[in-house]
Amino acid sequence: MNNGGLLVAGTTSDAGKSVVTAGICRWLVRQGVKVAPFKAQNMSLNSFVTREGAEIGRAQAMQAQACRVEPTALMNPVLLKPGGEQSSQVVLLGKPVGELSARGYHGGRQQKLLGTVLDCLAELRGTYDAVICEGAGSPAEINLRRTDIVNMGIARNAGLPVLVVGDIDRGGVFASFFGTVALLSPEDQALVAGFLVNKFRGDVSLLEPGLDMLHGLTGRPTYGVLPFRHGLGIDEEDGLRVSLRGTVRESNTAPPVGEDVLRVAVCAIPLMSNFTDVDALAAEPGVVVRFVDRPEELADADLVIVPGTRGTVRALEWLHERGLADALRRRAADGRPVLGICGGFQILGEHIEDEVESRKGAVDGLGVLPVRVRFAREKTLTRPVGEALGERVEGYEIHHGVGEVTGGAPFLDGCRVGQTWGTHWHGSLESDGFRRAFLREVAAAAGRRFVPAPGTSFAALREEQLDRLGDLIEQHADTDALWRLIESGAPQGLPFIPPGAPA
Repeated sequence: MNNGGLLVAGTTSDAGKSVVTAGICRWLVRQGVKVAPFKAQNMSLNSFVTREGAEIGRAQAMQAQACRVEPTALMNPVLLKPGGEQSSQVVLLGKPVGELSARGYHGGRQQKLLGTVLDCLAELRGTYDAVICEGAGSPAEINLRRTDIVNMGIARNAGLPVLVVGDIDRGGVFASFFGTVALLSPEDQALVAGFLVNKFRGDVSLLEPGLDMLHGLTGRPTYGVLPFRHGLGIDEEDGLRVSLRGTVRESNTAPPVGEDVLRVAVCAIPLMSNFTDVDALAAEPGVVVRFVDRPEELADADLVIVPGTRGTVRALEWLHERGLADALRRRAADGRPVLGICGGFQILGEHIEDEVESRKGAVDGLGVLPVRVRFAREKTLTRPVGEALGERVEGYEIHHGVGEVTGGAPFLDGCRVGQTWGTHWHGSLESDGFRRAFLREVAAAAGRRFVPAPGTSFAALREEQLDRLGDLIEQHADTDALWRLIESGAPQGLPFIPPGAPA
């Protein structure tokens, strides 16, 4: 196979494009194919820092792991990080280049990025045997087609065959498949090779008459029917519901090692980012993670986490509005465990000077950690390595806020006062030894007879999940047909389905 490629599109957002792409990548690499993932444009608050210091979507980092390659900025050249209802930070080739409104981005800036996107894809295709691309939303978003650089825009320019994924668990998948094709122009339709049904429950034989009719109506086959599986949505793009459904704890059935469970409450602050940090806690037998937005929900929590956010000052205001700010202060004063990560760390500090993100100027933090934060225009993007609680820790940093720590005990370049901890490091809880040591401290402070499982390996759990995704493709997709599609492109002579795209 030479310079093969495929675009995995979807009938909707959250149809399963990310995990299907990862599954195809893992299946291919197990066949000895040198493969890479690609997503031209990603909108997500869940991001990752590559070894060269570039920020990309976590979904593409996860897909790179499925490919068993190191993630790079080439795999996600454009990342949009929402900062509110109307604007996003634009990250180009791993570095922020400014804020744009949706109208400003789709009104001209997006199309100007097409050349950069195509150059990145061409470089990957020149290096790897195959590149499996992921689309965004739906390719039939006819209001955005003119400036599209992530769905049919990239498929047309790069000559990629397109596989459309539909979530049958939501219902209406046949209408969605047919309508998606029928709303595309003849030139776009010529690249749509067929369909993949995702999240099917029940007897596939009952579905087959519909698949046959769909083939008859569109001239396009269905390349597979993937059964519904819990706990496969690791590191997807966005949305609290996605994180809760996808977290690794859903596939973890081991009972607690100790006599007690440990309850973790995560404050569901606005513009929450990298909430995948808590997945490593949820992977521990006996750790129960939930997202909360009321102060009374903190009462029985053994650990409260204030996570990262793309809007530190807005999140701080929200905590005050909800009564959570006072509840967090009381917890800290009572010596009950609190962990602030990145924006959460900044919120727990004494003072924030922000002329960059919110432009609110001087703002008082919650005052429970001795740190003063000043927002810099340059974003910190690093992969630090250090030690805490006698254990080696790896993490990554993504933040504009620069913290000046004036007291407390050192903790991962942040600080600790009593049982209140703060750090800018994302991903630290994925370090198994440190996570276990931290949970032992939390359990002791909370008076819980909780014992961390000695053998839990978060990296091994991720590998198991990626193998499960590869198994789904290998066992439930027509892999011979997929191989031909990746290697040779869309079949010739695919019929046009009227009415096509509006003029």
